[in-house]
Amino acid sequence: MFRLLSKESNIFSVPAYIGFLFLIFLSLNLLDFKNITLLSTIITFTGISLGYFLFNAIALNQFSHLPLFLYTLFVASFYDGTIDLGLGITFLMSSILLLILTSQNDQLRKSSFMLVGAILAFTFLVFPPSWPMAVFVIFHIIGTSGRVGLNMFRLLFGAILIVLSYFGLMYLIHYTTWDSSYFPFSSSFEMLKSYYPLYILIPIALMIIYSISDHFKHYNEKSPISRYKYTFVLVFSLAQLITIIFYMGNNYEYLLLLALPVSIIISRMLRFLPKYWMQELGLWIVVFCLAAFKIANFAQY
Repeated sequence: MFRLLSKESNIFSVPAYIGFLFLIFLSLNLLDFKNITLLSTIITFTGISLGYFLFNAIALNQFSHLPLFLYTLFVASFYDGTIDLGLGITFLMSSILLLILTSQNDQLRKSSFMLVGAILAFTFLVFPPSWPMAVFVIFHIIGTSGRVGLNMFRLLFGAILIVLSYFGLMYLIHYTTWDSSYFPFSSSFEMLKSYYPLYILIPIALMIIYSISDHFKHYNEKSPISRYKYTFVLVFSLAQLITIIFYMGNNYEYLLLLALPVSIIISRMLRFLPKYWMQELGLWIVVFCLAAFKIANFAQY
C-alpha cells in the first residue's frame, strides 16, 4: 500500500480526492440530517478542499499520493458531521492564508499583507480562538520579509479596516455589549477530565515527535528551501496546537486544524524510514489508530 501511495500524483488526483471527501461529508451529514447546518458544512468543505492544493504549493512531499491520502483519512476521522460556523470559517480562511503565503509569485505574496490582515481580523471576529494564527503570520513576516516595518503596517492597516467596519456596523444595529471572549485566555482553562478517546492517537503523536526530532538531527543535511518550508509547517502547526489545547475541550473537530500539517509531517517521516516494512507498518498504524478513534468517538454519541 505504501508503494502505491508513493507514486507521483497527477492532475486528476486532487479532484478525485475532493470527490471522495464530498462523499464523506454527505454520508456523515445524512446520518444526522436533523442537525445539519448547511452553511457551516459548505464553508468547512470548501476550506478543507483548498487544503489539497496546498500540498503542491508547500512541495515537501515529492507530489505523491501519500499526503493526500493521509489528509483525507484525518478529515474523515475528525469530522463528525456537525461543526460550528466560526470553526468552519476558520478552516476556509486558514487555507486562503496558506495559499497566499506559499504562493510562488513573490510580488503577489509580498503585496497581499493588507489582505492577510483583513482575513486575520475577520476570522478573529467570528472565531476568537483563532488568534494564534495572527502570531503565526507575524513570525512569518519577521522571518521572511526584507521590509518588516512596512509589511507589519500593511498587516495592521488591513486588520484595522475590518475591525472599524465591524464596530461601525454593530453600533448602527445597537449591539454595544462587549463580548469577553475576544480577550485571549479570558475564560479559565480547564484540563480534560478524561482523555478517552484521545489516547488512541498516542502512536501518531509519537510519530510526529520522531519526525520532528529526526528533521533537526539531520538539519544540516537539508537544503535551505527544505529547512524554511519545514519550519513554516512547524510554526503553523504550533499556532493551531495552541488553539486546540486552550479551546478544544471535548469538541474533537478542532483536531481538523492539524490535519494538513500532520499529513505533511507524517508522510515525510514514512518516506525517510530506512526499511520498506517500517514504512508499511507505520502507514497501517496510522490507519488503524484513526479508524479506532473514529469508532470510539462515534460510540460516545
